[in-house]
Amino acid sequence: MAPLAGLNRRHDAVLVIRDADMVTAALRRALAEAPPEERPGLERAAALVESTAAASEGELRARWVRSRLAAVGFAGDISSVAALKALRQAEPRLSLMAAVQLQKEAVARPE
Repeated sequence: MAPLAGLNRRHDAVLVIRDADMVTAALRRALAEAPPEERPGLERAAALVESTAAASEGELRARWVRSRLAAVGFAGDISSVAALKALRQAEPRLSLMAAVQLQKEAVARPE
C-alpha cells in the first residue's frame, strides 16, 4: 500500500497485508484430507476467506478504522469530529492528516 498523501515527518501508514491466498490454499489442503464431518465447516471457512480476499484496500482500511473505533468503545457517527478523536485515541501515533484520510475512506465505504 502506498503511504497516505500529506504524510512527511511521521511514519503514519496503515498497511494492508494480504495473505488470504496462503490461508485459502491451507484450507483447501485441509479440505482435501478432511473426514466428511469436518468438510462443511472447512468449506464455509474457505468461502469466507475467498470473499474477504476480494475486498479492496480501501474497504480493508475502512474496516480497520471501524475496528479501531469499536476497540475504544466509539459507536457514534463515523464522520464526526468525535470519531476522529476516538480514532486518534485508539491509534495515538496517527497524525491528524492520516486520521482524517482514513476517516474519509471509512465514511465513503459504509458497512
